[in-house]
Amino acid sequence: MKYNEFAGVYSLLLTPFKWDKSIDYKAYEEYVAWQASFKPEHLFAVCGSSEMTLLTPEERIKCAGLAVKNANGVPVFATTNLQQDFENQVEEMKAVEAQGITGHVFVTKGMCNKPEAMFDYLTSLASYTDLPVVLYEFPGMQPHCMDSVTYGKLAATGKFKGVKDTTCSLTAIKNKIEVQGESNVLQANIPLLYDAYLAGARGVVATPTSCGADLFVKMWAQFSLGDTEGAEKTHREIILLDQAIDSGFNASAKYLCHLRGVNMGWYTRGDTTLGEARKRSIEVFYDYAKANHIFND
Repeated sequence: MKYNEFAGVYSLLLTPFKWDKSIDYKAYEEYVAWQASFKPEHLFAVCGSSEMTLLTPEERIKCAGLAVKNANGVPVFATTNLQQDFENQVEEMKAVEAQGITGHVFVTKGMCNKPEAMFDYLTSLASYTDLPVVLYEFPGMQPHCMDSVTYGKLAATGKFKGVKDTTCSLTAIKNKIEVQGESNVLQANIPLLYDAYLAGARGVVATPTSCGADLFVKMWAQFSLGDTEGAEKTHREIILLDQAIDSGFNASAKYLCHLRGVNMGWYTRGDTTLGEARKRSIEVFYDYAKANHIFND
């Protein structure tokens, strides 16, 4: 199967924090290099898994730049329209673009109940950059899921190269796939990932890529080469990963990265904590994954 350059695996980047909630930039750089070593098609900096809404604009810009610096050539996309005012969004876009990113990610800003206004907003914002844009149905800003008609119109402009679909509905996913044209419906729901690929989705942007990107790269390669049986088997392993980190994400994802050799604490800026039992659960999963060659650590 042939896909365009904006298809494939977008590996999400966590933000490592120290105990005092300041960003551990040294750990971040090492983590970015580790993520890039799995050779996903793209890295996604400043995302929900990065705790992007809890970062300052200056921190978001710096994290995007350090992602580019440590990505070893893997293209980096970053969310750039988190500011409240349109003018400030444009300024942040320009500042992040100056860090060398490959493309922008625009969240839908809770405008999905106003499709015409959202279309005008997104196309207006995109006019301020020559870089490609991927859309993000970010659940943190409700209502977040756009209808397929609006997505089709945005895709038809040629400016919007994909959408991180978070509908968690195979019917809604298929509706977007029908109108994706040359763009890419990128799946975020893990249980529906294999079914979405069969239906015509062209990649994945999902939380477990933050600590298990190698599995997603493997599954995408298998599927792209026509090995659907292998892709289905790897999907089962991804389901186990998803279940292992689901409770307490993204602290649990950070702890799994730590177990996999990344110098990263599990601290977050939110109120998530990991108790003794939760940590032990992740440790048991990791030991199982190693013993069964799910991870090759």
